[in-house]
Amino acid sequence: MDQGNTAFILIAAALVLLMTPGLAFFYGGLVKAKSVISMMMMSFGAMGLMGVLWVLYGYAIAFPATDEGTTQAPWHIDFANLSLSNVLEAPEGAAYPPLAFVAFQATFAIITVALVSGAIADRAKFGAWMIFAAIWATVVYFPVASWVFNFGLADDGTFSYGGWITHGLQDVFGVGAIDFAGGTAVHINAGAAALALALVLGKRVGFQKGAHVPHNPPFVLLGAGLLWFGWFGFNAGSELAADNTAALAFVNTIAAPAAALLSWLIVEKIKDGKPTSVGAASGAVAGLVAITPACAALTPFWAIVLGLLAGAVCALAIELKFKLGFDDSLDVVGIHLVGGLLGTLYLGFFAKDTGLVFSGSANQLIVQAIAALAVLVYSFVLAFIIGFAVEKTIGFRVKNEDEIAGIDTVVHGEEGYVLSDTRG
Repeated sequence: MDQGNTAFILIAAALVLLMTPGLAFFYGGLVKAKSVISMMMMSFGAMGLMGVLWVLYGYAIAFPATDEGTTQAPWHIDFANLSLSNVLEAPEGAAYPPLAFVAFQATFAIITVALVSGAIADRAKFGAWMIFAAIWATVVYFPVASWVFNFGLADDGTFSYGGWITHGLQDVFGVGAIDFAGGTAVHINAGAAALALALVLGKRVGFQKGAHVPHNPPFVLLGAGLLWFGWFGFNAGSELAADNTAALAFVNTIAAPAAALLSWLIVEKIKDGKPTSVGAASGAVAGLVAITPACAALTPFWAIVLGLLAGAVCALAIELKFKLGFDDSLDVVGIHLVGGLLGTLYLGFFAKDTGLVFSGSANQLIVQAIAALAVLVYSFVLAFIIGFAVEKTIGFRVKNEDEIAGIDTVVHGEEGYVLSDTRG
């Protein structure tokens, strides 16, 4: 067993887990001061809920046993592997323990669910959110992870072939969709669900441009920094080995968000007259989102180009909610859905060897589009149905008067900022 690669995977998993508290700071700084605890608790709630569900049955759905060379059904559960029964011991000659891979993928499930919460900031009940998250993860995230990441466990303990989005499309088009670290399974998936929930819950009280401003930009910058730090584990760690491909993914995870940060600020300066700290943080995250599927399939130059595009496009895309009338509170759609789509489709043109520009074949672009559209539609439809059912049964949205007063004290009995203690 390669102890170096095992350590690499476990460290990468820890880095990805840190991304969710980072997201809590990023989202928490963007909301009203009176709902910062509610916002951060939705991320921490996802950590607790997904950590348990992943062990109980999430991994069994996302990574059921697959015969080598075959494509897994779109939804399947490996009952023999509930509670991780079949991966407790490493096979003879394994490159790393299967449990290391289990831990790494668990952190992906956690952050993906947490991402969705940004669309319903300031107005969602915590209990309703947890019920939605459990159902959505079960019927959407776990299966979609199987479509993209469902690697079969070979005799030597390595994971070597994928689900229908990768392996299945390759059988038809000669190339499979490229999604190295989760442009479809994580970002398009979460962004589509966020759009559905924004429509189900409706607009915040007083929703209009400029009505809701971030209460704590330093929190936003801190969160973005933690996200960027953890993203090295997200992208480079997806190679599952400390090798040159991981190093390429690492470099591209520096280059693309750096370029996106700059291009977002340029768009802000041109459009609004001032570059902002929140814009810098949002631009970096947009670049990180876009490079996620592409980090191992682009040269650093093309990663910079992607970052420049992502920063500019996402900076403009966040205005769509005002033009189209949906209240995506923290721009999950504008950054994660749009950024995920951009990074996924960009590979159809500029992926090394197989992209249209380098191969002259449109097949890579076709399979990228199929993968993106399939995940978007599947996630949006089911998230809308689940969210609508929760709203019509137990209620998903707090009362308007509670939203106006601030939902931290109503939902959690706490305040984010106690400036003086008057209890005597």
